[in-house]
Amino acid sequence: MYFLGIDLGSSSVKVALLDGATGNIVSSAFAPQQEAPIMALRNGWAEQNPADWWTYLQTALHKALDEAGIARQEIRAIGITYQMHGLVLVDKDLQVLRPSIIWCDSRAVPYGEQAFEALGHDYCLTHLLNSPGNFTAAKLAWVRENEPDIFERVYKMMLPGDWLALRMTGEVRTTVPGLSEGMLWDFKENAVSTALLNYFGIPAEMVADCVPTFGVQGELAESAAQELGLPAGIPICYRAGDQPNNAFSLNVLNPGEVAATAGTSGVVYGIHDRVQSDPCSRINIFAHVNHRSEEPRLGMMHCTNGVGIQNAWMKRLVAPELTYEQFNELAAQAPVGSAGVSVLPFGNGAERILENRQVGASIHGLNFNNHTAHTLARAAQEGVAFSFKYGMDIMRDTGMSTRIIRAGHANMFLSPIFRDTLATITDAVIELYDTNGATGAAIGAALGCGHYHTPAEAFASLKKIAVVEPDMALQERYAEAYERWRKVLEQSLS
Repeated sequence: MYFLGIDLGSSSVKVALLDGATGNIVSSAFAPQQEAPIMALRNGWAEQNPADWWTYLQTALHKALDEAGIARQEIRAIGITYQMHGLVLVDKDLQVLRPSIIWCDSRAVPYGEQAFEALGHDYCLTHLLNSPGNFTAAKLAWVRENEPDIFERVYKMMLPGDWLALRMTGEVRTTVPGLSEGMLWDFKENAVSTALLNYFGIPAEMVADCVPTFGVQGELAESAAQELGLPAGIPICYRAGDQPNNAFSLNVLNPGEVAATAGTSGVVYGIHDRVQSDPCSRINIFAHVNHRSEEPRLGMMHCTNGVGIQNAWMKRLVAPELTYEQFNELAAQAPVGSAGVSVLPFGNGAERILENRQVGASIHGLNFNNHTAHTLARAAQEGVAFSFKYGMDIMRDTGMSTRIIRAGHANMFLSPIFRDTLATITDAVIELYDTNGATGAAIGAALGCGHYHTPAEAFASLKKIAVVEPDMALQERYAEAYERWRKVLEQSLS
């Protein structure tokens, strides 16, 4: 018996096949092999075509199935995780009306800010737990005002994962955590926020009906099954945004537990059991995968948009011929603090921790006589770690302890410079595990269909592969470098 996990990201679609008997991944694949394109028709915009996501899924799935060599009939259930906060619009024929406005698109920032003022800070922070910000509801408000012909044809609004499930089952559904990430869920009323819908002029019928995060959400339709090379009728039993799912994949489900990821964007995600918010709305708070109104489980999330994307940009700039492992070795040639160079990694849209400002990425303290490629390589990675520290300080002020951080052994957590800097500057122990988003989705499917009865059973095979301790001997030097970086950031914000 096998379980299929699908991770719909902005750089690729990944799949994993989980053996329910052993808890091991028997095969995995992703597509495209090069980073998926993001359309930016204007500065601050970011769009992708959902049809491309489906093509990537077909390619990755066929490769993973061929590699596994299993009978398709042995796949018991499917789980989906997806890039958060995106907007997909379909008409009454369930056809996509325009490219998806994805998570890092900043065009809706003014709409969210105006709603924050009009509805009132107190209402937003007590009912939505966030300002409306640059999330899915605000993106639809932008479409309503700027593309009225399209808005008039909208039957349903969806998140990227909701659309993928629609494409597979023919049914439009969403989840409470999904609605909360779009700023559409009222935590006080335990219902869709009519106040926000009314302010933005969004008809309530555009919002999809809810299904549980775990449990049967629909079955694979015949037409989609033929395209994917799978039997019809396989149930979709789990659906979650990428950051809640990343935490789930690391067995982060209880208050005080913290997960992190450092892919295209970088996130620290901790679990809270109190319905509260940051007064300045600099961190995001969503319903976690196991949230219930009678037993709250909220994901308190700090996000830096420009993490892996900045590291990739810097590598292309200073060392395009190197592999990422070699690039990390290049960075290690520079001293702690990067000889006075500070990099702000904020070049991928509006940043929530900066109160939705777009300060851009920048390099400070550069000396043409003294600094070289290795200086810039290290400064870029330290800048990302420092942005994590900045966000984690806000989380701590809101009551979230971050003494232990769990992360997958992937992306920038493969870099000794990045993880050593992060552990030392935050005084946190980092535990690295052999897991990823697609694996988490497969485990979610197995839990959702009842193959596993408890999370403890589901994560019995989760493997811890490394522990990174703070380097007390270098803590003062890292602190000095961070303080210099923080002052540069504050000057940029003033």
